[in-house]
Amino acid sequence: MAAVTENSQDLTVTPGESTTTAGKPLISVRDLWMVFGPKAATVPNNEELCALSRRELMERTGNTIAVRDISFDVAPGEVFVVMGLSGSGKSTLVRCLTRLIEPTAGSVVFEGENLLEADAKRLRELRRHKFSMVFQNFGLLPHRRVVDNVAYGLEVRGAGRAERRERAAEVIELVGLAGYENSYPDELSGGMQQRVGLARALAVEPDLMLFDEPFSALDPLIRRDMQNEVIRLHRELGKTMVFITHDLSEALKLGDRILIMRDGKPVQIGTGDELVGAPADDYVRDFVSDVPKGDVLTLRWIMRPVTDADPADGPEVSPDTVIRDATRLVLSNHQPVRVVENGAVVGIVGHEEILAIVAGVR
Repeated sequence: MAAVTENSQDLTVTPGESTTTAGKPLISVRDLWMVFGPKAATVPNNEELCALSRRELMERTGNTIAVRDISFDVAPGEVFVVMGLSGSGKSTLVRCLTRLIEPTAGSVVFEGENLLEADAKRLRELRRHKFSMVFQNFGLLPHRRVVDNVAYGLEVRGAGRAERRERAAEVIELVGLAGYENSYPDELSGGMQQRVGLARALAVEPDLMLFDEPFSALDPLIRRDMQNEVIRLHRELGKTMVFITHDLSEALKLGDRILIMRDGKPVQIGTGDELVGAPADDYVRDFVSDVPKGDVLTLRWIMRPVTDADPADGPEVSPDTVIRDATRLVLSNHQPVRVVENGAVVGIVGHEEILAIVAGVR
């Protein structure tokens, strides 16, 4: 197993386990490998080959490791973000989850079923009924109107025309495209085309939605709007999502948890504040170095223990309050603010703790 940990301030858990949602994961990935090249299947089981870097393995065997020994769970209703630079293996990973690319080794268990053991018929059923994918290049049919593009997955499934049209109209309204049902893709802006792709993915009512850098080709303002759209839809529908991106700000904005990859390997899995507050190594530390800590970390990361000298009353805040949101309250009070959880005071935050973050000392 690759050396990857999930971090919180004082918590280490088994790699891949979700700490955000109780119960069984919707999808569970274990020891997943994707190796391209001759005799690829020999690599995961060979300790000597596994220890080689990408370049060393290529020079020695002609094989390339795209995904190396990755394990993680995705809880129902979670937004799980996979991020990394170009060539990190993140897009290959998401394609392995539905076997658009056949993994070399490992397991992908979805709702209790190992997808690597599913035959071609079963995979078709799952892709039609359980999974939806949103791509960067939209993938719209240029000769079909918006309503027919949105309904395409239902058509493939075999739904009747009336049912397709009714469902398509519902999701077109949901993603803010009402009035454009009869437009063709080339009559729409890039952001609107991606809304069509999003509506098409939602139309089949999937259990799992997969996003492969869907907004990377959009202008910054449109990209932000689409990020907000995903957040809104997730809030309203509660869909489980796996979202691929190379953009850290996008990952922090969207993800309940984030997996950072490098050279096909998992480096760290955690919530946004865990990655920023407790980076696993120098690579992650460099990755998050430009993130304003006060915008991401919560008061849990800076509160100090209560002492007898601290006030017994006064303003109270939750430990899950983002530092930025608590700054004015803390600095406007002449005494420290009490951090309260479940009716108990768990810490104290004063001017010193806030100013250390603002000044970049911590």
